[in-house]
Amino acid sequence: MIKQTLLTGWHFMRFLRLGLGIYIAVQAVETHSIFSGVVAAFFMFQAVTNTGCCGSNGCAVPIKKGNSDKIEEVEFEEIK
Repeated sequence: MIKQTLLTGWHFMRFLRLGLGIYIAVQAVETHSIFSGVVAAFFMFQAVTNTGCCGSNGCAVPIKKGNSDKIEEVEFEEIK
C-alpha cells in the first residue's frame, strides 16, 4: 500500500511540491530557519503522500446525480 502510493500517480503538481519542498529545505538549512524547515516538511509530506491542502481530490466538484430529464413546473405569484 505505502509502496504503491510512493511509486505511482506522479503528476506535475506532485513534482512541483517535491521541488519546492527540497528547495525550501536547502534554504532552511543555509539560513538556520525553523519556520522554513516546517514549511519544507509540509510540502515534502504532501508530495510523498500525494495529498493537497484539501486532501485527495478534495477540491473536485462532485457530480450531481439526479434526473435532469424531468421538467419542474414553477408557479409564480404576482405581488402588488
